[in-house]
Amino acid sequence: MSIIINNSSMVPVYEQLMAQIKQAIISGELAEGAVLPSVRNLSAELRISALTVKKAYDRLEEEGFVVTVHGKGTYVAATDRQLAVEARRKAVEDEMDAVVLKARAVGLDDEEIRDILEILLSEHQL
Repeated sequence: MSIIINNSSMVPVYEQLMAQIKQAIISGELAEGAVLPSVRNLSAELRISALTVKKAYDRLEEEGFVVTVHGKGTYVAATDRQLAVEARRKAVEDEMDAVVLKARAVGLDDEEIRDILEILLSEHQL
């Protein structure tokens, strides 16, 4: 698993870390029962605070993606893949909601918002 932290991003580092670990779990790159790097090792490797890694791991545990066994490590939890996909969908919806609010705040109407979305979708075709 390769994790890349963008220090110039407006997204907090722990959220970047969480998103990449979630993606690795959902994609199957990290299988059920796989051990994650220790907090110390990952913080040293990424050159970030151990508290940041701990926060990410704690949040992932709260969301049911990982399980921490004290003294042993943090492992990928046995998760329902559909639950993981739904969590990602919810995150996208939340981000889109914020974008719509921002668009409304600058005076864009429904048609203008749809036009922008159509342009972006055409630029990012699968």
